[in-house]
Amino acid sequence: MRLYQNVYADFKEMYYANATLGIIASSCLGSIAAMLILMNGNGLVQMLELFLVVSVAMWYNASVLSQMKPKFVFNSLILSCTTSLFFITYLVISLFL
Repeated sequence: MRLYQNVYADFKEMYYANATLGIIASSCLGSIAAMLILMNGNGLVQMLELFLVVSVAMWYNASVLSQMKPKFVFNSLILSCTTSLFFITYLVISLFL
């Protein structure tokens, strides 16, 4: 919990710079996850995975653009990056097995 508080304090201190970097990071990770999902096929399961990744990445972008509170934006960034990283690791492992 202390790590979360420290990182959130740094995020809040330079909110506009960190939100901008977060948009870039979230979009890049989301596009990598989307590419891997589509490389895995184009069935119903893959389309649901793609919908989830794109929705969560857009959620973060929308929270920044709608000027939500910094804590909400920070939590959205964590959710977006975590979701994308989960699908990236899952799909990379499944491609090699």
